[in-house]
Amino acid sequence: MSPIAHIIAQDPVGMKQLRAARSLALPDWCIAAGFVRNRVWDHLHGIHPPREPADIDVLYYDQADLSKETEQALEDRLSALEPAPWQIRNQARMHVWKGLPQHKSTSDSMIFWLETVTAVGVRLETNDSLTVIAPLGTDDLLGLRCCPTAYGRTRLDEYEARIANKGWRELWPKVRFVD
Repeated sequence: MSPIAHIIAQDPVGMKQLRAARSLALPDWCIAAGFVRNRVWDHLHGIHPPREPADIDVLYYDQADLSKETEQALEDRLSALEPAPWQIRNQARMHVWKGLPQHKSTSDSMIFWLETVTAVGVRLETNDSLTVIAPLGTDDLLGLRCCPTAYGRTRLDEYEARIANKGWRELWPKVRFVD
Protein backbone atom coordinates (compact mmCIF):
# COMPACT_ATOMS: atom_id res chain seq x y z
CA MET A 1 0.00 0.00 0.00
CA SER A 2 1.34 3.42 -0.92
CA PRO A 3 2.14 5.84 1.92
CA ILE A 4 -0.76 8.08 0.88
CA ALA A 5 -3.22 5.19 0.75
CA HIS A 6 -1.99 4.09 4.18
CA ILE A 7 -2.56 7.57 5.67
CA ILE A 8 -6.06 7.81 4.18
CA ALA A 9 -6.97 4.24 5.21
CA GLN A 10 -6.22 5.10 8.86
CA ASP A 11 -8.79 7.92 8.87
CA PRO A 12 -12.31 6.60 9.61
CA VAL A 13 -13.97 9.89 8.57
CA GLY A 14 -12.14 9.96 5.24
CA MET A 15 -12.96 6.32 4.57
CA LYS A 16 -16.66 6.96 5.30
CA GLN A 17 -16.58 9.85 2.83
CA LEU A 18 -14.87 7.67 0.22
CA ARG A 19 -17.51 4.95 0.66
CA ALA A 20 -20.25 7.54 0.18
CA ALA A 21 -18.62 8.90 -2.99
CA ARG A 22 -18.08 5.37 -4.32
CA SER A 23 -21.81 4.70 -3.96
CA LEU A 24 -22.49 7.19 -6.78
CA ALA A 25 -20.67 4.87 -9.22
CA LEU A 26 -19.26 7.81 -11.16
CA PRO A 27 -16.99 7.18 -14.15
CA ASP A 28 -13.25 7.85 -13.64
CA TRP A 29 -13.79 9.31 -10.17
CA CYS A 30 -11.66 10.20 -7.18
CA ILE A 31 -11.61 12.55 -4.21
CA ALA A 32 -8.70 14.94 -4.55
CA ALA A 33 -7.18 18.25 -3.53
CA GLY A 34 -7.51 19.22 0.16
CA PHE A 35 -9.05 15.87 1.08
CA VAL A 36 -5.70 14.21 0.35
CA ARG A 37 -3.23 17.08 0.82
CA ASN A 38 -4.57 18.13 4.22
CA ARG A 39 -4.62 14.59 5.60
CA VAL A 40 -1.09 13.85 4.41
CA TRP A 41 0.38 17.12 5.65
CA ASP A 42 -1.49 16.88 8.97
CA HIS A 43 -0.13 13.34 9.38
CA LEU A 44 3.42 14.47 8.58
CA HIS A 45 3.02 17.34 11.09
CA GLY A 46 1.74 15.00 13.82
CA ILE A 47 -1.77 16.48 13.81
CA HIS A 48 -4.31 13.80 14.78
CA PRO A 49 -7.11 13.55 13.95
CA PRO A 50 -6.63 15.39 10.67
CA ARG A 51 -8.43 18.67 10.13
CA GLU A 52 -11.32 18.57 7.69
CA PRO A 53 -10.84 20.47 4.42
CA ALA A 54 -13.13 23.39 3.62
CA ASP A 55 -14.75 21.23 0.95
CA ILE A 56 -14.46 17.72 -0.39
CA ASP A 57 -13.61 17.70 -4.08
CA VAL A 58 -15.13 14.74 -5.91
CA LEU A 59 -13.92 14.58 -9.49
CA TYR A 60 -15.26 12.45 -12.29
CA TYR A 61 -15.11 12.36 -16.08
CA ASP A 62 -18.24 12.02 -18.20
CA GLN A 63 -18.30 13.52 -21.69
CA ALA A 64 -21.92 12.43 -22.17
CA ASP A 65 -23.34 14.86 -19.58
CA LEU A 66 -21.61 18.22 -19.12
CA SER A 67 -24.40 19.96 -17.20
CA LYS A 68 -23.91 21.83 -13.94
CA GLU A 69 -27.35 20.56 -12.94
CA THR A 70 -26.08 16.99 -12.88
CA GLU A 71 -23.22 18.01 -10.61
CA GLN A 72 -25.70 19.74 -8.26
CA ALA A 73 -27.99 16.70 -8.24
CA LEU A 74 -25.00 14.48 -7.39
CA GLU A 75 -23.97 16.84 -4.57
CA ASP A 76 -27.53 16.71 -3.21
CA ARG A 77 -27.56 12.89 -3.33
CA LEU A 78 -24.19 12.70 -1.62
CA SER A 79 -25.15 15.25 1.06
CA ALA A 80 -28.28 13.27 1.86
CA LEU A 81 -26.19 10.13 2.23
CA GLU A 82 -23.26 11.70 4.12
CA PRO A 83 -23.53 15.34 5.23
CA ALA A 84 -20.31 17.13 4.28
CA PRO A 85 -19.22 20.15 2.22
CA TRP A 86 -19.18 18.22 -1.09
CA GLN A 87 -18.06 19.81 -4.34
CA ILE A 88 -18.57 17.51 -7.32
CA ARG A 89 -17.12 18.51 -10.68
CA ASN A 90 -17.15 16.76 -14.03
CA GLN A 91 -13.63 17.18 -15.35
CA ALA A 92 -14.87 16.77 -18.92
CA ARG A 93 -16.05 20.40 -18.75
CA MET A 94 -13.41 22.05 -16.55
CA HIS A 95 -11.24 23.06 -19.51
CA VAL A 96 -13.80 25.64 -20.69
CA TRP A 97 -13.24 28.24 -17.97
CA LYS A 98 -9.45 27.84 -18.25
CA GLY A 99 -9.47 28.28 -22.03
CA LEU A 100 -7.74 24.94 -22.61
CA PRO A 101 -8.30 22.00 -24.95
CA GLN A 102 -10.71 19.43 -23.51
CA HIS A 103 -9.15 17.19 -20.88
CA LYS A 104 -8.86 13.49 -21.72
CA SER A 105 -9.57 12.13 -18.23
CA THR A 106 -9.81 13.07 -14.58
CA SER A 107 -6.07 12.53 -14.21
CA ASP A 108 -5.34 14.70 -17.26
CA SER A 109 -7.43 17.56 -15.82
CA MET A 110 -5.38 17.55 -12.59
CA ILE A 111 -2.24 18.47 -14.55
CA PHE A 112 -3.82 21.90 -15.03
CA TRP A 113 -4.18 22.67 -11.34
CA LEU A 114 -1.89 25.23 -9.73
CA GLU A 115 0.13 23.06 -7.31
CA THR A 116 1.56 19.57 -7.60
CA VAL A 117 0.50 18.74 -4.02
CA THR A 118 -3.16 19.40 -4.83
CA ALA A 119 -3.12 17.22 -7.96
CA VAL A 120 -3.37 14.01 -5.94
CA GLY A 121 -6.56 12.01 -5.51
CA VAL A 122 -7.73 8.70 -4.11
CA ARG A 123 -10.45 6.31 -5.21
CA LEU A 124 -11.96 3.54 -3.10
CA GLU A 125 -12.27 0.49 -5.33
CA THR A 126 -15.07 -2.07 -5.09
CA ASN A 127 -12.69 -4.44 -3.23
CA ASP A 128 -12.04 -1.64 -0.67
CA SER A 129 -8.47 -1.03 -1.84
CA LEU A 130 -7.36 2.56 -2.41
CA THR A 131 -6.00 3.74 -5.73
CA VAL A 132 -3.89 6.91 -5.71
CA ILE A 133 -4.28 9.13 -8.78
CA ALA A 134 -1.25 11.40 -9.05
CA PRO A 135 -0.44 12.48 -12.61
CA LEU A 136 2.41 14.67 -11.33
CA GLY A 137 3.62 12.19 -8.73
CA THR A 138 3.55 12.24 -4.95
CA ASP A 139 7.13 13.24 -4.10
CA ASP A 140 6.26 16.88 -3.42
CA LEU A 141 3.28 16.01 -1.21
CA LEU A 142 5.20 13.42 0.82
CA GLY A 143 8.34 15.57 0.85
CA LEU A 144 6.51 18.57 2.34
CA ARG A 145 7.32 20.67 -0.72
CA CYS A 146 4.71 22.81 -2.48
CA CYS A 147 5.58 23.60 -6.09
CA PRO A 148 3.59 25.07 -8.95
CA THR A 149 2.67 22.74 -11.79
CA ALA A 150 3.80 23.69 -15.30
CA TYR A 151 0.37 25.31 -15.67
CA GLY A 152 0.78 26.99 -12.27
CA ARG A 153 4.12 28.47 -13.36
CA THR A 154 2.20 30.42 -16.02
CA ARG A 155 0.01 31.80 -13.20
CA LEU A 156 2.43 32.41 -10.34
CA ASP A 157 0.35 35.29 -8.98
CA GLU A 158 -2.64 32.94 -8.61
CA TYR A 159 -0.41 30.25 -7.08
CA GLU A 160 1.02 32.63 -4.46
CA ALA A 161 -2.37 34.20 -3.71
CA ARG A 162 -3.94 30.78 -3.20
CA ILE A 163 -1.24 29.73 -0.72
CA ALA A 164 -1.57 33.01 1.18
CA ASN A 165 -5.38 33.07 1.16
CA LYS A 166 -5.62 29.52 2.47
CA GLY A 167 -3.00 30.11 5.16
CA TRP A 168 -0.97 27.03 4.27
CA ARG A 169 2.31 28.47 5.58
CA GLU A 170 0.74 28.90 9.01
CA LEU A 171 -1.15 25.59 8.99
CA TRP A 172 1.88 23.51 7.93
CA PRO A 173 5.12 25.23 8.99
CA LYS A 174 7.33 22.30 7.88
CA VAL A 175 6.29 22.71 4.23
CA ARG A 176 8.79 24.37 1.89
CA PHE A 177 7.02 26.61 -0.63
CA VAL A 178 8.67 26.92 -4.03
CA ASP A 179 7.83 29.31 -6.86
